Amino acid sequence: MSAPLQIGLVLFPRVTQLDFTGPLQVFSSLPGATVHLIWKRIEPVPSDSVLTLTPTVSFADCPQLDVICVPGGVGTDDMVNDEEMLAFLRRQAEGARYITSVCTGSLVLGAAGLLQGYRAATHWTAMDFLSAFGAVPTKTRVCIDRNRVTGGGVTAGIDFALTLVSLLHDRRTAEAIQLRLEYNPAPPFNSGSPDTAPPDVLAFMKDRIAAAQIRRGEMIDRAAARLS
Repeated sequence: MSAPLQIGLVLFPRVTQLDFTGPLQVFSSLPGATVHLIWKRIEPVPSDSVLTLTPTVSFADCPQLDVICVPGGVGTDDMVNDEEMLAFLRRQAEGARYITSVCTGSLVLGAAGLLQGYRAATHWTAMDFLSAFGAVPTKTRVCIDRNRVTGGGVTAGIDFALTLVSLLHDRRTAEAIQLRLEYNPAPPFNSGSPDTAPPDVLAFMKDRIAAAQIRRGEMIDRAAARLS
């Protein structure tokens, strides 16, 4: 009897819950998989919404994972310079089959030195920051480069997880999970990408995030300097 597949999703303060709850739902449907929610300590972790999250295992007690996944959220701006987080990712990456992320989680992988020379996807607001870590920004919903699998922004986490299941298991299993979840997107608007959003909506969002983008740039610069 084969050992259970060990899949770990890392938590951190101000994580975007949908970045990992979409994949969590998919991975929890995968036969023979054990899924972990990981943080430095077993203590409540605030998300970027009203939801508070409970880790299932600490960094110190986490087993060697087959899949390590870093979700995104505004909290990644702090995690790119969090040595405890980065050291944990580096340790796990040594034995993991797949090193993965959703949304701006790719920035944290980059800060850990795990995306140098790899193509990677991320949220559209973070695309310009990936190259600071030697990654190749790739504008796609799911990006596969060897054993790095990265998803785009937020809702791409479900696409990412289904794709990864097809790699870990097979396509039929992934399709069965997709059917179970009735994942059949039909968005009411066509504004889910800067390429398709109305110009006024895009301008509104860029203005709204301008200050946060400046702070992110400063944190990325610090992380890139430390990495080099």
